[in-house]
Amino acid sequence: MNLSGREDGDAPVTKDETTCISQDTRALSEKSLQRSAKVVYILEKKHSRAATGFLKLLADKNSELFRKYALFSPSDHRVPRIYVPLKDCPQDFVARPKDYANTLFICRIVDWKEDCNFALGQLAKSLGQAGEIEPETEGILTEYGVDFSDFSSEVLECLPQGLPWTVPPEEFSKRRDLRKDCIFTIDPSTARDLDDALSCKPLADGNFKVGVHIADVSYFVPEGSDLDKVAAERATSVYLVQKVVPMLPRLLCEELCSLNPMSDKLTFSVIWTLTPEGKILDEWFGRTIIRSCTKLSYEHAQSMIESSTEKIPAKELPPISPEHSSEEVHQAVLNLHGIAKQLRQQRFVDGALRLDQLKLAFTLDHETGLPQGCHIYEYRESNKLVEEFMLLANMAVAHKIHRAFPEQALLRRHPPPQTRMLSDLVEFCDQMGLPVDFSSAGALNKSLTQTFGDDKYSLARKEVLTNMCSRPMQMALYFCSGLLQDPAQFRHYALNVPLYTHFTSPIRRFADVLVHRLLAAALGYRERLDMAPDTLQKQADHCNDRRMASKRVQELSTSLFFAVLVKESGPLESEAMVMGVLKQAFDVLVLRYGVQKRIYCNALALRSHHFQKVGKKPELTLVWEPEDMEQEPAQQVRTPLCPSPPSPDDPSPASCGAPHSFICVPWAPPALQPPGGVSGPSQLTQTPSCGSCFLAPPSLPWGQPQWREEGLCLSR
Repeated sequence: MNLSGREDGDAPVTKDETTCISQDTRALSEKSLQRSAKVVYILEKKHSRAATGFLKLLADKNSELFRKYALFSPSDHRVPRIYVPLKDCPQDFVARPKDYANTLFICRIVDWKEDCNFALGQLAKSLGQAGEIEPETEGILTEYGVDFSDFSSEVLECLPQGLPWTVPPEEFSKRRDLRKDCIFTIDPSTARDLDDALSCKPLADGNFKVGVHIADVSYFVPEGSDLDKVAAERATSVYLVQKVVPMLPRLLCEELCSLNPMSDKLTFSVIWTLTPEGKILDEWFGRTIIRSCTKLSYEHAQSMIESSTEKIPAKELPPISPEHSSEEVHQAVLNLHGIAKQLRQQRFVDGALRLDQLKLAFTLDHETGLPQGCHIYEYRESNKLVEEFMLLANMAVAHKIHRAFPEQALLRRHPPPQTRMLSDLVEFCDQMGLPVDFSSAGALNKSLTQTFGDDKYSLARKEVLTNMCSRPMQMALYFCSGLLQDPAQFRHYALNVPLYTHFTSPIRRFADVLVHRLLAAALGYRERLDMAPDTLQKQADHCNDRRMASKRVQELSTSLFFAVLVKESGPLESEAMVMGVLKQAFDVLVLRYGVQKRIYCNALALRSHHFQKVGKKPELTLVWEPEDMEQEPAQQVRTPLCPSPPSPDDPSPASCGAPHSFICVPWAPPALQPPGGVSGPSQLTQTPSCGSCFLAPPSLPWGQPQWREEGLCLSR
């Protein structure tokens, strides 16, 4: 580099050029800068200090520590290894350590000296065998501080004692009586905590009276009571694959508050007069009493939507109260569906973004509780119907409570994506030649909708990019409106709306209970909430923490059940698409299961591998070791995503780098070979019909445990 600032020693550098060089240097240093920091003080201990893991003897048998401590090795590698006093360990642990090699323990950190690599801890509990569902689940819940204990007698005493409970006569004078209206719930078929119900009455002028009716949980949770305190502390119900850890006692969740059919229930309602296009003509908020006429599942509602002109046989529907007919319910669902489609279309025109992540659902054995199978949960029109009206109610309530209490409203904001991660994603899309506009939520949604076709592999590429786009996104957060000065910070990025809150799920979210109290105060049903803005913000922060923990626990529960399914039913084979390549590995998304995995080259039967950049595009070439030394090694090129599938005319392994949707199958008899065939243990064959590639690496006999390219550790 010529430090004189002249390219040839004579030509002067202009001011603009100097500025440009300076900006480029700053941009380069900003991107390559590794920030570092030091923790100087812990203000609040939020981590449970609990970890699950395994006990081992210390390596140095002659050390003083060996006679006093065992080594606890946490399953979570972010947690330090821990010295545990031998007196806390099982009595025969020192003599028979191998007996406990597969036993899962819980340990709590009690101290961690600044000059020591290992923490000090106490062994809290032996959970059972690692890999089994119940011990692993208890470990996950404990690690993330989820209170799954039984509710105390003090809490249960807060519940109505005279059962069966009926609506007190005085409530009829305080509420609008909607028991004769055609109101119904739409939920998952297994749901027991029914928060919300819908109604839709056609009007003479062609418009509709549409209602969202939410369980009035705040009626049963007296402010300041022991029940209120435990609900505030738990903050959310936690949904595992096999069960729910409820925020409230089951008597409330599943009976008194749950909007079960053909029983009188206390509710908080938002009722609109809407045009068929979803335009709001009138809006009403208030406490109500409803009597749901039926409990529809999403499947029931979906069949009604798909059979718009045909009557659905009674045997295919749940019981419906005699005051209403199945035809009346069917027509209400169709009317709601028509309005919901208009609302949804308008939301995306107005700049909303939806990043649908693949969600795994399981079928469980009723006796053993073990997973029998799994599938990607399908988000259908019936789900969208319910979502649209819940969003509409949440937005309406947000505006209502903010108008009434501009300094004390509990709202929910969604900050824009993290700038640095978004910049990396923009650069990635540029490298791959993908025309994705990240300038706004709406622009991104439009790009994801319009960039890709609707063939199998275009949809797979869209799935991968959607997954990548979710990474820079920040978590949505509850906050108190009085503690943020700039209204621009109130916005919800993904919904692209100025105000939003949570009102529709008070059985499972404490934030919604607070919003119900705020709405009641705004409507004059009760006095103003006795919480200073900073106190409300502290509760909002706690709700955020518990919601994040709940989300992580749910993910770990899904991963646990999937691991058990693979162990019991594997090997499983699936096509996968490459998400990104590194020098020694590549990341894939397994399309059938929505699982992400990093595949390391040293775990594959490769002769060699080579990483390079072709222009800006990273490429990883894999050369497979042939089974027969007389054969040529099979070669593959890996690149992330790709703009188009390979040409059917060119089936050579080296050129097959386009869709990167590969399935690795073991050498199998002809009857078990995949479409396109596998004519030799190391031969790559392209299927012209879909452009996918199948590879059978050498030395992988049928049924043998192994790493497959889709990235699942099948039997280990």
